[in-house]
Amino acid sequence: MASFKERYHITSNWQYAVILLVFALTGSTAAYVAKPLLAWVGITRETVPVGLYYFIYFVGIFPVYQVLLVGYGFLFGQFKFFWAFEKKMLRGMKLGFLVDLFEKK
Repeated sequence: MASFKERYHITSNWQYAVILLVFALTGSTAAYVAKPLLAWVGITRETVPVGLYYFIYFVGIFPVYQVLLVGYGFLFGQFKFFWAFEKKMLRGMKLGFLVDLFEKK
């Protein structure tokens, strides 16, 4: 835990607990919201092959998760941490151009 706190510049155990809570809420919410979103656009296990459905489901969770992560981070007062985390993750995935859309030049 100490190395995690040091690596990500976490200043207190309270901040650490809030960050873990945000990750938990984000993952749960993204998984919960993805299924109805897919059904809304007409993608269900009955309309597409099961393997394709789960592929689309997991790919569909990704953008929902990214938005929720920063949103929950904002609501819990940890926007700075989660925005930095988001930028690092997207750049690591070679999707840094998405970050550039929101950064001032």
